[in-house]
Amino acid sequence: MAWFRTLMQLSTIAKQPPFKPNNTVISPHLALISSISHFSTQSQPEVTRHAGLGPTKADEKPRVVVVGSGWAGCRLMKGIDTSLYDVVCVSPRNHMVFTPLLASTCVGTLEFRSVAEPIGRIQPAISREPGSYFFLANCNGVDADDHVVHCQTVTDGEDTLDPWNFKISYDKLVIAAGAEPLTFGIKGVNEHAIFLREVYHAQEIRRKLLLNLMLSDVPGVTEEEKSRLLHCVVVGGGPTGVEFSGELSDFIIRDVHQRYAHVKNYIHVTLIEANEILSSFDDRLRQYATKQLVKSGVRLVRGIVKDVQPQKIILSDGTAVPYGLLVWSTGVGPSPFVKNLELPKAPGGRIGVDEWLRVPSAQDVFSVGDCSGFLESTGKPVLPALAQVAERQGKYLASQLNRIGKAGGGHANTTKDIEVGEQFVYKHLGSMATIGRYKALVDLRQNKEGKGLSMAGFVSWFIWRSAYLTRVLSWRNRFYVAINWATTFVFGRDISRI
Repeated sequence: MAWFRTLMQLSTIAKQPPFKPNNTVISPHLALISSISHFSTQSQPEVTRHAGLGPTKADEKPRVVVVGSGWAGCRLMKGIDTSLYDVVCVSPRNHMVFTPLLASTCVGTLEFRSVAEPIGRIQPAISREPGSYFFLANCNGVDADDHVVHCQTVTDGEDTLDPWNFKISYDKLVIAAGAEPLTFGIKGVNEHAIFLREVYHAQEIRRKLLLNLMLSDVPGVTEEEKSRLLHCVVVGGGPTGVEFSGELSDFIIRDVHQRYAHVKNYIHVTLIEANEILSSFDDRLRQYATKQLVKSGVRLVRGIVKDVQPQKIILSDGTAVPYGLLVWSTGVGPSPFVKNLELPKAPGGRIGVDEWLRVPSAQDVFSVGDCSGFLESTGKPVLPALAQVAERQGKYLASQLNRIGKAGGGHANTTKDIEVGEQFVYKHLGSMATIGRYKALVDLRQNKEGKGLSMAGFVSWFIWRSAYLTRVLSWRNRFYVAINWATTFVFGRDISRI
């Protein structure tokens, strides 16, 4: 009687009133056609699924649109007062990545979900309030005059839905789109190297590392090919590159030597940096890090990469360096989206903001995080692309928007008569980096030339872990991280290739 139940369902659908998702009407006949498509081989008619979100009315809560789900955007959403605003987040990912611990997931010290915090947990109103949404999409344009952002949905490959465009009207717009890895125009980087900024990057690194380990143990692999497969090259001596090299060397010493005894003498790590590693740290700490990395088996090479080929990289002096895994960590720069915005630019091509993180030429537009920078006219220095900078900006801007909303300036074009609050002032709290083997660096100076506490060793490693455990956003993820660390300490890392 399955055909009878299907017929009853179709008759019920035909009786239902028209459905309007975001101002787009789908008639009962269209619903009927969609339902019986399971029994038809004919192509379905193309339907505009979403027209977008129109302007808010005077009796509705004003709408804050946040572009991006990084440190700055998520900290802002966490602090925004949802009794004053509806919050709409537009991002190609539905979670925030706790980047300081991302390198640990590549080698199995932590599981991937331990460093990913869902947007709905950061700001519950997005999941509960009728006027707040999360849209899995990319923002590809901003019309500051009409207070509209243009978006395109993110789909997963050719076998899913075709992407479509939609618009969102905003009362306040916060651009927190982050940045992209710098490749310096070097040929082959995007095709052959793996970056380390997203969870899927860490997953790709882990799968490739374990695949190379297992392939190198299969009969028929030559000595030369085995050495290439097991050569892990990291380009970039900043905190991310050094931390990943340290985690990888620790993984090799503690796990590979025990579980891959046949290839333990072939696997090694090379860290390539054009200048000094950890250039923002104290000289004494840099020397300590260099000594410990070399002691752990990491080969440090000073050089500039000129070309990246499928199985080797070419340095400026002509040296060819074969690799099985290539991780690229040379800093970040503005994304094509930021470059194409018709907004004032700060030094380096980032979106230019004033002392209150406003975009001066665009009413009701703000920018925070790695995609923004102070305009030269402010006289403020260029802030580093650090998580703590982005987090502090997000917290500051949330308080600013809350103050504006309480003063009645939440809706578009209503803030001209509202007094601005205090300017954003950033004070550096220090830097930390782990270098593997229960050792880390802690530099609490406010700047490179300033005075302050700097230390290295086991105590620093304990401080590093304690600090980041408390900085993880939710108690759920803190529990995950603590359990992962304890499990790894007792049983070793999980080296399953799933």
